[in-house]
Amino acid sequence: MALKLTVIGTGYLGATHAAAMAELGFEVLGLDVVPEKIEMLGQGRVPMYEPGLEELLRKHVAGIEGSSGRLRFTTSFEEVGAFGDVHFVCVNTPQKHGEYACDMSYVESAFGSLAPHLRDGALVVGKSTVPVGSAARLAAVLPENVELAWNPEFLREGFAVDDTLHPDRIVVGVESERAEKLLREVYAGPVGEGSPFVVTDFPTAELVKTAANSFLATKISFINAMAEVCEAADGDVVKLAEAIGHDDRIGKKFLRAGIGFGGGCLPKDIRAFMARAGELGADQALTFLREVDSVNMRRRGHMVELAREAVGGETFLGKRVAVLGATFKPDSDDVRDSPALNVAGQIHLQGGQVTVYDPKGMDNARRLFPTLGYAPSAVEAVRGADVVLHLTEWREFRDLDPAELAEAAATRIILDGRNALDPVTWREAGWTYRAMGRPRA
Repeated sequence: MALKLTVIGTGYLGATHAAAMAELGFEVLGLDVVPEKIEMLGQGRVPMYEPGLEELLRKHVAGIEGSSGRLRFTTSFEEVGAFGDVHFVCVNTPQKHGEYACDMSYVESAFGSLAPHLRDGALVVGKSTVPVGSAARLAAVLPENVELAWNPEFLREGFAVDDTLHPDRIVVGVESERAEKLLREVYAGPVGEGSPFVVTDFPTAELVKTAANSFLATKISFINAMAEVCEAADGDVVKLAEAIGHDDRIGKKFLRAGIGFGGGCLPKDIRAFMARAGELGADQALTFLREVDSVNMRRRGHMVELAREAVGGETFLGKRVAVLGATFKPDSDDVRDSPALNVAGQIHLQGGQVTVYDPKGMDNARRLFPTLGYAPSAVEAVRGADVVLHLTEWREFRDLDPAELAEAAATRIILDGRNALDPVTWREAGWTYRAMGRPRA
């Protein structure tokens, strides 16, 4: 008899996981405590922008014409408990207010609400990013004949559907052969295509996600630190990154210098990792992450200084600043801890007239920064600007016609905060082009 799956929490991770499991052929029941979200998902709509996700939902949500009907949504833990054989917990673990540690209240609430309704033999699978040691503690919340496994997610926003259906690795922390067997059955499709299936204990599975994110954050901050040195020495960080990236031990990915990383994962995950290491008495092992975080935050301030220099060097008062990009990365509408919006906000607070344009993140940006100006297109954002800041590397911005933008701008100065534009093309169109870690001309 085929396994029935449930997904607890239908945010970015949960909605993607639920739709992908339906695509793999399972009957899936998704749960959320927010009725409005459940209503939206039940109509085949998603509350966030993720390429391909809405199409995948509509392919499987029950009640939509032509769908497989394998995917439904509910607000009832009782219904979920009666339905499922394997329950995936996909709720958020944000950073605690005023602390580095992560907030486990959503995970604890999900486990507490689910536990009384679980059938004997059920398997609960944690996918949320949690501090090491959490799984062992949460296992004690579950009934005696219910097992726990930990299966961290490695989704990249903008590629989440593909990352779930065709993962580069599947990690499962288990305490029994039965739990491993059930998860091999769940992931039989991807494993059959060649995705590695790594079996570990609970602590290792919990550490994998935070260790991976810490490594990526370190690599980004390393090249940004090199950009600082390049600026001091009149070197070119783009050529430096190209040269060291040819070394297979280093690799080319995540070596683009700019205004740094943001989003809902990397910043809070490395901070929570440091906090947990301190609780375990291993704080010295991760002290380097403080500098990784510091380098990252420093890049935002440096872009503000470059912008101030570009408009005269003393004040932003009376100056018009165009900001291209609001999301923390392209192919997403996520503005959580967005470096682009952080820079825009700082300039606005210092008196600049800031106008922002982003292909997908405008609504979320307005909610977070309602006092900024917003434009319906890149050209309109640039109109009358004394300086243009390119802060999110959307393809739309890379494909812009510098000559067309030049006609709209008051002053032809562009600061490339992502090192993603072609300096030659922009300079030939009459722009003064400046990028972080690169020579002025």
